[in-house]
Amino acid sequence: MTEIQDYMARITANIEKVIIGKTNPLELLMVALLCEGHVLIEDVPGVGKTMLARAMSISMGGEFKSLQCTPVLLPNDITGVSVYNLQSGEFEFRQGPVFVNTLLADEINRATPRTQAALLEAMQEQQVTVDGVTRPLPRPFMVLATQNPVEYEGTFPLPEAQLDRFMMQISLGYPSHADERLILTNLQHEHPIIHLQQVVDIQDLQSFQRQVWDIHVDETIADYIIALVAATRTHPDLLLGGSPRASLALFKAAQALAALRGLDHVIPDDIKYLAAPVLAHRLMIRSESELRGKTTRGIIKDIVDNTPLELGKENH
Repeated sequence: MTEIQDYMARITANIEKVIIGKTNPLELLMVALLCEGHVLIEDVPGVGKTMLARAMSISMGGEFKSLQCTPVLLPNDITGVSVYNLQSGEFEFRQGPVFVNTLLADEINRATPRTQAALLEAMQEQQVTVDGVTRPLPRPFMVLATQNPVEYEGTFPLPEAQLDRFMMQISLGYPSHADERLILTNLQHEHPIIHLQQVVDIQDLQSFQRQVWDIHVDETIADYIIALVAATRTHPDLLLGGSPRASLALFKAAQALAALRGLDHVIPDDIKYLAAPVLAHRLMIRSESELRGKTTRGIIKDIVDNTPLELGKENH
């Protein structure tokens, strides 16, 4: 686990040269990276969502592309298109921006549902099918998508099938007074991302991703994950609960978090820490409950607080 810790710590420390004072969001991002999971970054404009994606990509190396989502964006603008070559007399496939290691889908909810759907196969299967031909994507492959939770004019809410393919949802939030002062100081002359350098080899990441699967998860912990997700399916305030994909995402994320913290097994606190970022965006709250001030994260907290766990011998 020491190698994994060192690898991810180098990435985190490099990102922190640009993104100040966001320890928890960065830890969650590293968890998703270890799982080759996709992340939805939902926050107000100007807090560093796009800069976070750029800093992570520079730190790892590999190919990175940014996709500005707009209502006029077409599915082929993401996946690619076959173009007829007059010289050869054949159609040639021109890859879209999705054929990269890290894809930033900026303001993803401004793309139309049809265009959003073009990412479904890529995010789940790590492949793209165009004109009946299936093409694998580079590995590792990760989608970082941003959206503004406040401004809804000209946006298209992400469908449940799309949301379910994001391993977790994170937010950066406003900086503290001290952190914002440091940001102002760092930006007096030029942006620090200009001098950011690659600090790890992205090809090593795939080996660490496979090692994460070896992190031990006791049966009682697995049962606890199942119980939490099952509780979302019967909760009176929720119209839609977590799917089996949600259970698997929480299982994998807990393994990655344990590895990130130098443990060879998952503990209950890992599950409690990850429950909201992994599950909240997958749930659909009833409109009457939302009017009463209920939120998905608040509901998950109640579920975690009220779901008992019988610890096995290995977790005492």
